[in-house]
Amino acid sequence: HFKPKIPVHESQLLADEEQTPEPLLSSLDIFLFSLIVGLLIYWFFFRKKTEPVPEIKPFTPVTPQIRETSFIEKMKKTNRNIVVFYGSQTGTAEEFANRLAKDAQRYGMKGMAADPEEYDLSELSRLKEIPNSMTVFCMATYGEGDPTDNAQEFYDWMQGTDDDLEGVNFAVFGLGNKTYEHFNATGKYTDKRLAELGGKRVFDLGLGDDDINLEEDFISWKEQFWPAVCEFFGVEATGEDSSIRQFELVVHNDINMNQVYNSQLREKTRNSEIKPFDSKNPFLATVTGNRKLNKGGNRHLMHIEFDITDSKISFILYCINNTYTILLFYYRNIILYFYIKYNFFFFVGGKLSLFLSWVLDSERNILAILEDLPSLNPPIDHLCELLPRLQARYYSIASSSKVYPTSIHICAVVIEYTTKTERVFKGVATNWLKNKEVTDNGHKLTIPMYVRRSQFRLPFKPSNPIIMIGPGTGIAPFMGFIRERAWQKKQGKEAGETILYFGCRHKNEDFLYQQELEEFERAGVLTQLNVAFSRDQEHKIYVQHLLKKNKEQLWKLIHSNNAHIYVCGDARNMARDVHTAFYEIAEEVGSLTHTQAVDYFKKLMTKGRYSQDVWS
Repeated sequence: HFKPKIPVHESQLLADEEQTPEPLLSSLDIFLFSLIVGLLIYWFFFRKKTEPVPEIKPFTPVTPQIRETSFIEKMKKTNRNIVVFYGSQTGTAEEFANRLAKDAQRYGMKGMAADPEEYDLSELSRLKEIPNSMTVFCMATYGEGDPTDNAQEFYDWMQGTDDDLEGVNFAVFGLGNKTYEHFNATGKYTDKRLAELGGKRVFDLGLGDDDINLEEDFISWKEQFWPAVCEFFGVEATGEDSSIRQFELVVHNDINMNQVYNSQLREKTRNSEIKPFDSKNPFLATVTGNRKLNKGGNRHLMHIEFDITDSKISFILYCINNTYTILLFYYRNIILYFYIKYNFFFFVGGKLSLFLSWVLDSERNILAILEDLPSLNPPIDHLCELLPRLQARYYSIASSSKVYPTSIHICAVVIEYTTKTERVFKGVATNWLKNKEVTDNGHKLTIPMYVRRSQFRLPFKPSNPIIMIGPGTGIAPFMGFIRERAWQKKQGKEAGETILYFGCRHKNEDFLYQQELEEFERAGVLTQLNVAFSRDQEHKIYVQHLLKKNKEQLWKLIHSNNAHIYVCGDARNMARDVHTAFYEIAEEVGSLTHTQAVDYFKKLMTKGRYSQDVWS
């Protein structure tokens, strides 16, 4: 039988609840108790201790340090009486200037080396305010007889001034290369102009030739210069060591490596507001492309692209040493100091010529000398003090700013070979660049660079024919020229004949930019592509041979059609042989004598119709 469901009335339910015993703590009580306990635990164990309110000190503005532009006042403050100015593009003139400034101490005098770009050279006439004073100029010549970048302002001042330099004592040592037509033009002009303005020449102009042995020329000049200075001022050598030590080796055992400067430039130099970009403020450009150009052979020729957005610059490259080993490896200029300081001359019988032969002919650098002569043990701090800083490297641009306004391209060959001592020599900059490979991991590789003026540019009138001669990596600027000519044609401008003479070893190995050049020729941008493959046949063929082969056409373009000639590449052989070929063309086709032919092409250079970008 099923029992019926009996409804429970509300009165019965209430009665039941009243009969159930009431608990001591309700749920709410338990919650509140837990909260209080938690707060107490936090208060005693986890709360931060009360920190004292820091005392706020009133802000004191830092007065920016004003750079001293008066070398006269600096000489007076530091008790100097010899100032050695340097016009330096690669660092050699700067190093010579520093050595002369240090040498002064041996003769009871005090010298300082100075960058003319950092001082007001119009004060030169005030030098006579300092008793027994003189100035020396170590002036390198760059390009086609031009002053170096840091000496340009001083050069311009000399050309325009009529200041009276009577009472100013001076001497000049020029650094040049006889493979260039305007050998030591800047040094010669400085010496001549200072004398014209009334300066007193203490010693004859020295002319160093980098094509033979610039170091030996400087040493020979210096050995006669100081006795002449002593006689002029009536002083004698004190015998005091000319090496003024500026640094001391200190070993740190607990240094934080994150605080060690590793030669990397600060990223803030990319700030587009920090302009202009120059040697003291390079722009950090991002590497956007790096590819090998040659198809074979044992060399590595590369094409590299950089992003220069917002920089408005041309191109000069800084490379950065990776280790102290490289720092030691690539400097040979300080070795002559050991010739005297560490009795190295006993090894070669005291003869400078033998010393230079053992070092230069065998291409021994500092590291090699220290390895081969273990008894030669200079203090490491002294060695580092003598090392000059690494200089910028210069490359021709292989792109056009009209076509690539925010990008710069260069073409270079990686330097690597074995010396006579069976050591492998690696070029600092080119090997550094070779390893700047673009990756897709999001990390951007940067290269520090800055501007340098160049007169190596296309004619103002696009209708002027151009004749370009550039074997090997000398083709670099002409890739920019050709691309700009293509751009000019697209703009509807009448472009003149564009003729290229290129040379390489083998067609199937190092015909650089072959595909691009052949496409430009098919498109009519490149009027004529002439290539000399020097080693694809028994007898060697070079660009100068192809010039002679087309002598009638070339003479007509040059003599009648106002063509511009451009030569880029090796100065010692190629540029000289090309000169000779043009002289012969003028003689054979233009019926000029040799003297007339030489004068004819000199006038073209003066007019800017024969331009060279060459190196030795």
